[in-house]
This record gives sequence, structure tokens and C-alpha cells, in this order.
Amino acid sequence: MTTGAVASPSLRRSLATQLRVIHALLLREVITRFGRRNVGVLWLILEPMLFTVFVAGLWSAARLNHGSSLPIVAFAVTGYTSVLMWRNTVGRCNAAVLQNMNLLFHRNVKVLDILISRVLLECGGAAASFLILTLMMLAAELMRLPEDPLKVVGGLLLLAWFSAGLGFVIGAAASMSELVDRIWHPLAYILLPLSGAMFMVDWLPAQTQAYALALPMVHCLELLREGYFGSAVRTHYDLGYVVTFNLVLTLAGLVLVRLASRRVEGL
Repeated sequence: MTTGAVASPSLRRSLATQLRVIHALLLREVITRFGRRNVGVLWLILEPMLFTVFVAGLWSAARLNHGSSLPIVAFAVTGYTSVLMWRNTVGRCNAAVLQNMNLLFHRNVKVLDILISRVLLECGGAAASFLILTLMMLAAELMRLPEDPLKVVGGLLLLAWFSAGLGFVIGAAASMSELVDRIWHPLAYILLPLSGAMFMVDWLPAQTQAYALALPMVHCLELLREGYFGSAVRTHYDLGYVVTFNLVLTLAGLVLVRLASRRVEGL
């Protein structure tokens, strides 16, 4: 009989295992939140759609066009549906670890897996909502096709990346301190009107534009709206800034996730 260390699983096998874990967590999250009856998981798409339709209808009824010739429905859809991506994603990641502590007793379930499953669910739901709502408005002739769909997709992908990074940071930090949860909720309400949903940077006074562009989600929305409205708008964004910010945010999030994992495993 030969003795020796037990061979560790290959990278491919480990990746396949974690993908199965994330898939199982996604299914569990869907069933836990939405159940098996009525509209079920469709509510993940319907919720941001209803909110966006309400905002667009309210703006249209009040004839709020911000002094711009941009179609108010298209402006609301491109703004609020995409902004709800980061808001809902981070909000769900906020308590994700604490709500699923019992799952962490399973050897293959990690803190990162729990956060990734919620990021995928919320970002996927927001993107699907944006697509379906756009198609519905196109059919109703309330919106037109985007001038550059690739820029629209690029803006959504950058926004999803930002949502994931911020979700990792808030989700991991909240598992280590209750103060994070108390701070995030009011902060989310403050960031919502500052995130570009209700304005274009070019509409702001020149001296305040730099402050607005300090927020990465503003750059993402500027790119998205440039792709949608094309030459009808003058946009301000810096892709290098967004990518750098997202990289740093993601790295910080992964470090915090590692610290949170060690803390949870020590309980």
C-alpha cells in the first residue's frame, strides 16, 4: 500500500463544482423569494418594469421634460431600469451572508458563491426588464430603436460590473458589522437622484459636472444614453475611469469577502 497526500481536485473540476453550487443557490433564491405560484420569478422582471412605467407615466403626466427634447418615456426607461440594477443588487447582497449562514456549513458553499448568485439574479432581472420594457414601448411606438446598441450593452455591462463590485463590498462588510446595513439604506436613497437617472451631465452647470462624474454609474448611464439617443445628446463619460474604479472596487470586494469567509468559518 502506498501512502501520500490526497490529490487536490483539478481546476476544471473545482470550477464545475462551484458552477453547480451557484446554480443551486440561484434556484433556491428564486423559490424562496418568489415561490412556485402566481407569476413567480417573473416578478423579478415585473417589479422594475412597473416602477419604471410609473415614473415615466408620472413625468409624462406632469410634462416634465427637463428643458430637453428627449422623449420622456425613453429617458425614464434608460435611466431608472438601469439604475435599479445597482440599487437592487447591492440591497440584496447587503444581508445575503447573514440570511444564508446555515448554508455555509456545507463544504462547497462559500460566501462568494452566495453573493455571486444574488448579483446574477438581480443584474439579469434588471437587464431582462430593460429589454422587455423597451420592446413593449417599441411596439406601442413610445420609443424608437437605439442608434448604437453596442454602446447600450456596454453601458449595462459596466453598470452590472459596478453593481457586482459594490455588492461584494457591502455584502461582505455587512456580515462583519451591523453598522454597514444601517448606513447603506439611507446612502442608497441619497445616491439614487445623484446617479444620473433624472439628468444628463451636460444639463448641469459647468462647475458641478465634475462632482457628478465622480460617481461611476453616471458614466455608465451617459454611455448607455449616447448609444440610445446618439447625436441627440451630448454626453460626458470616461471609460478608463469607470474600468479603473470597477477594478479597484472588485478587488476591495474580494478582499472583504475573504475576510468575511474567515470570520464566518471561525464561528
